[in-house]
Amino acid sequence: MAAYTAKDVSTLRQRTQAGMMDCKKALEESAGDMEQAVEWLRKKGIARGENRAGRAASEGKVVAVASPDGKSGAIVELNSETDFVARNDVFGQTAERIAAALLADASQDGVVANAEQSPLMSARFGDAGSLQEHLKQFTGTIGENIVLRRYARFSGSGAVGSYVHHNGKVGALVELAGITGEAGIQLARTIAEHITAGVPTVPVAVNREDVSSELVDRERRIFSEQAAASGKPANIIEKMVSGRIDKYYKEVTLVDQPWVRDDSKSIADLVTAAGSGASIRRFARFQIGQE
Repeated sequence: MAAYTAKDVSTLRQRTQAGMMDCKKALEESAGDMEQAVEWLRKKGIARGENRAGRAASEGKVVAVASPDGKSGAIVELNSETDFVARNDVFGQTAERIAAALLADASQDGVVANAEQSPLMSARFGDAGSLQEHLKQFTGTIGENIVLRRYARFSGSGAVGSYVHHNGKVGALVELAGITGEAGIQLARTIAEHITAGVPTVPVAVNREDVSSELVDRERRIFSEQAAASGKPANIIEKMVSGRIDKYYKEVTLVDQPWVRDDSKSIADLVTAAGSGASIRRFARFQIGQE
């Protein structure tokens, strides 16, 4: 019996843009393990591209808000089953109310990747009692499953800014340290806009040291196997792999990325120009349909 399903094949095709038979072979070679299958395809040079975040079958809306003084901000992803409901005014207003309630809740801080069992769901929300009860009632009224998927709230002594793309499908929240006031808010918003764009790729960490060793090790394995296939001497292969790893860091590290509005400047350049004490503390990026 196969260790994978037709849905697994479809998911792998979406993530890698590889052909169906190649995806089946990758899953067979990886005993159904999705991440190993992605790695197998990349080593073989079959994957034409990878959406690292993966796919999730959902529609919805991303809403982000920040306090007037820029000291705190919040971002939420509210999911529906169809885009028709996601574009409904009441649905949008509900997402905005949840974001406002989160912003006002000083007990919340950081990113919550799974909101289902979070404290926010049990918090009071309007006349329905808890937010969880409100969403149950809303689900019954709309006729579709309405789910608060994830959220983030940042608060500190620096500045927080947010940006959501006009389609409401993707947005980001950024917290800076060492800078406050309108200048800090605008810089945080500018960086949030860059992160939302996801160009040249979606960043995975602020600095190189924050990129997980698991991700780096995976890339090193892939690059090493690809370089070894060239038949070049070991010392040349090592230089090739080191160069690819350096390029990888520049692609996925936020401060190393070229600014989406002017690629002659990096995000680090923008922060440096704001003052010697300014730095990016953390960020969150939510996109509908992605993890």
